[in-house]
Amino acid sequence: MTIASTSAIAAAIGDLERLVPGAVEVDVPLSRISRWRIGGPADVIVSPRNTEELARLRAWIHARDLPSVVIGATSNLLFADEGLRAIAIRIGSDFASLSIDGGSIVAGPGVWVPGLARKAMLADLTGIEHTCGIPGTLGGLVCMNGGSQRKGIGSHVTHVQSVDERGEIVERTHAQCGFAYRTSVFQNNDEVISKVTLRLDAAVDKRSCRHEMLAILRDRRRKFPQKLPNCGSVFVSNPAMYADYGPPGKVIEAVGFKGHRIGNAVVSLDHANFIVNDLSAGRSSSNDVLELIHRIRLKVFEETGYLMAVEVRQVLSSGKINGI
Repeated sequence: MTIASTSAIAAAIGDLERLVPGAVEVDVPLSRISRWRIGGPADVIVSPRNTEELARLRAWIHARDLPSVVIGATSNLLFADEGLRAIAIRIGSDFASLSIDGGSIVAGPGVWVPGLARKAMLADLTGIEHTCGIPGTLGGLVCMNGGSQRKGIGSHVTHVQSVDERGEIVERTHAQCGFAYRTSVFQNNDEVISKVTLRLDAAVDKRSCRHEMLAILRDRRRKFPQKLPNCGSVFVSNPAMYADYGPPGKVIEAVGFKGHRIGNAVVSLDHANFIVNDLSAGRSSSNDVLELIHRIRLKVFEETGYLMAVEVRQVLSSGKINGI
């Protein structure tokens, strides 16, 4: 990030406030909004309230060649300790519309995923029970093709609407979304998801759906850390490693990293595929987490020959999002 681009953002704040009135915040501590409670101050965060505002905002940013980054519930993001010198476009509760018509669900990217799973169950629909405990919003879930129990939300997505960097609205079918295990085209094409259409099956027995969801939630409460800030699972489960050694949490524990600490970043004692921010000992830094991830990956590779993929992505102060 150059001084010139930083100055351009500062000079543009007044224009942003006129472009999307009431949707602009300045000098926002990212540690306040991050699920990991990590990150320095963001110069400006803009929260558009509908697709038209999002398209207008993206076109305006593109025309001025200003750096930007899109954030949602932040459940898979690690912000830099230096903060953010780019315009953060936050997709939040204003994008949480949801309608159900038969087996079709049309939802905004800001819909809270556990709430979506519950509403589908109450409408006698089945297929996304596995998402009921995932703490995030639908846009991020679709982008990552997230899910649990080795399932992905993409198998039930029929259409996705998105807004590209020029502010153009793009419509994609399921086949055009490139869904594969924990991936989609949206991870690399710089488009912002603005609407998702899902197709679910009619539930034969609503009670069984409800019981499955309750069992998933009980299991998550029993195994996963509940009290300390975390981003959810850090490492992606590799089917080949799973077959040879088990899931990431089991492997990380087997190589002796459960409870391992760097600064105030700690491998959870509840589940070794979680890194928690031990606020009781002071706030963790982004570098603490990165170093801990690096050491875990290296040790697991030395012991198993598998280099674990990281589900978390790093947001640099420039606004660029990197894989770890």
